[in-house]
Amino acid sequence: QALRQISQRTISTAARRQVENRVPEHQKLFQEDNGLPVHLKGGAKDALLYRATMGITMFGTAYAIYYLIISSMPKQ
Repeated sequence: QALRQISQRTISTAARRQVENRVPEHQKLFQEDNGLPVHLKGGAKDALLYRATMGITMFGTAYAIYYLIISSMPKQ
């Protein structure tokens, strides 16, 4: 029973610290019809991450194709 009181105390004290609920703000942002895909609606950070990911992907694809071509050539 002592354990139950301790656990209830920690839960009830954690509930006092209210954190602002920003979910409705984010819902408005992401559901807004502004022609942007959802993965770019977060702003400049999202655009930078998207471009970096696409750059790394393109580089990796080009390198893999290059290596396949080099590997398929007979050595002299």
